Amino acid sequence: MITHNLFPTAVSFFEFGSDLTQDELDFITSQPTRGNDGNATSTDHNLFDHLELARIAEFCNQSVLEYFHEIYNPKNQVTPYITQSWANYTEQGQYHHKHAHPNSFISGVFYVKTTPDLDRIYFYQDNYRQIKLPPKEWNLYNSESWWLPATTGQLILFPSSLTHMVQPVEAAETRISISFNTWLKGDIGDDQELTGLHL
Repeated sequence: MITHNLFPTAVSFFEFGSDLTQDELDFITSQPTRGNDGNATSTDHNLFDHLELARIAEFCNQSVLEYFHEIYNPKNQVTPYITQSWANYTEQGQYHHKHAHPNSFISGVFYVKTTPDLDRIYFYQDNYRQIKLPPKEWNLYNSESWWLPATTGQLILFPSSLTHMVQPVEAAETRISISFNTWLKGDIGDDQELTGLHL
């Protein structure tokens, strides 16, 4: 049997490559928070605008550009840019509700603090399935959800429409991440095909 993986969804990992400085950690952990559905988020939704996170912001920006050009490969001059960035704090027993990111094109999660072998991110296939056949064994074709490890110093990028969540945290340490959304500027679509949009 020959199988072709048609129209896959790109979930890409990038390595920061160095430890966060104490100043970066102090800035992230000292943010005022508000309650979220299952955990807490920073009240500041533009964390990457602060000089204290300039290194992380630059890494995330460059990773978004690499992902965008590798995955979407646009023929026109189009550039993604980060619109919002915020911190997530999930304590033992807390979770991050199942959600996607409206008004965004590519979303990212940068892991500031995780517990090895315990922390994960779950992604969901939300397309309607007319027929459900219980499988003997789960795989990428028959699963409606799939988890990937959440590792300190890693960035995960994915389409903003992809539903995801964090199940209740088992570790005693607070799980901390920075999430962000993006949008596009430039010549989107094609004028001749009546899909032109100039942002």
